Amino acid sequence: MTLQAKLDAFKADFEAGKPPYNVPPSVIETMHRATAELIASNAASLALKAGDKAPAFILNDPDDRPISSVSLLANGPLVLSFYRGVWCPYCNMELQALQESLTSFQDLGASVVAISPQNSVNSRKSVRQNALDFPILSDAHNDVAAAFGLRFALPDYLVALYKSLKNDLPSFNSDNSWTLPMPARYVIGQDGTILYAEVNPDYTRRPEPSDMLPALRRALQKKSNAV
Repeated sequence: MTLQAKLDAFKADFEAGKPPYNVPPSVIETMHRATAELIASNAASLALKAGDKAPAFILNDPDDRPISSVSLLANGPLVLSFYRGVWCPYCNMELQALQESLTSFQDLGASVVAISPQNSVNSRKSVRQNALDFPILSDAHNDVAAAFGLRFALPDYLVALYKSLKNDLPSFNSDNSWTLPMPARYVIGQDGTILYAEVNPDYTRRPEPSDMLPALRRALQKKSNAV
């Protein structure tokens, strides 16, 4: 089953209010409204695209060790996933799919990292629960997400809904700003050029891990030709 098929199946059960979710229709309507407004805002069109230069970053891994994009790119291309947090089931299914494809990426010389606004405690939880062999880096205040053009502020009515569901982003993120990154996936070449970009303001839609393989193969071929 593809990643999107898994996401669609989960969404159908969740929005139908099936146990254990039991979500009332009013919650679904509010989530749909927020997604529709984010799509209509055209924010995704402002995010970095293939051909742009990726901003360099240094972020802490779940053990609070600094990880530099420059050092990662010194070893090969970089697969980058912007991850909303441990509380998001769609995001967790995406990380699991990336883990399942990790060997395919590594065989093409690439490393994989996720970037999330959540704090290191929750990143450790995400790594453990999703059985990940790649790190989740903590992007305080979504500053790196902003540099990629992905950060957005939740509208007041969605903040109120999250609070009612005890989805306390300030606690998860150790940040009071109530911002999130739009889900995004990038492949960055060793020279810092973005080779693949997929940004979607609809958090229930995610690209397949295999969609990145052509860009990684081209990067490997380019490197071979340069030797």
